[in-house]
Amino acid sequence: MLTFQGWVIAIALIVSLIMLAITQIHPFLAVNSPITADVLVVEGWVTDYTIKAALSEFQEGDYRHVVTTGIPVERGSYLAEYKNFAQIAAASLKKMGLESEKITIVPSPEVRKDRTYASAIAFRQWLENTDIQPRAINILSESTHARRSWLIYRKVLTPKTQVGIISIPSQNYEPQKWWIYSAGVRAVINETVAYVYALIVNWRA
Repeated sequence: MLTFQGWVIAIALIVSLIMLAITQIHPFLAVNSPITADVLVVEGWVTDYTIKAALSEFQEGDYRHVVTTGIPVERGSYLAEYKNFAQIAAASLKKMGLESEKITIVPSPEVRKDRTYASAIAFRQWLENTDIQPRAINILSESTHARRSWLIYRKVLTPKTQVGIISIPSQNYEPQKWWIYSAGVRAVINETVAYVYALIVNWRA
């Protein structure tokens, strides 16, 4: 049996661990670890402001090429000119001023689950059939999705291709205070569960 002093110490320790988890889980998921790379891979599902950040990253970095990835759109495909997120991201970059010859669209097939994995496989297949042979790539994702994307792309591409990751912060909440925003809570909980799932799955194919 713990003494009163022991209970106080135990409770204080538990509270400290909870606070540490709350403050550290978001930066862990929204990881930034870019490397020197000549190809920038943009996940096509991201928001317009993240596409704009991708353009800035390309212009300020030492990149030769941009690749946009993404699955088919789930709504409005009968009305829209573009049928997948890879096309939408590429068209957005062109509209913002990026030259067409520097952009390659690499869509992935329609899948019911493991969409990031499907995009990574499509990208690897493109690498195997293109003259563009990057020494390294950076994946550009958004917010808490970054850690999972980084994990899956590294599983699929290494050791042949080095992979870095860039996370653009969400504008729906303050990352430093994610727990006071419903969007932040959803993002952290969903991506924590998804990341644990990604850890235990054998992604190499």
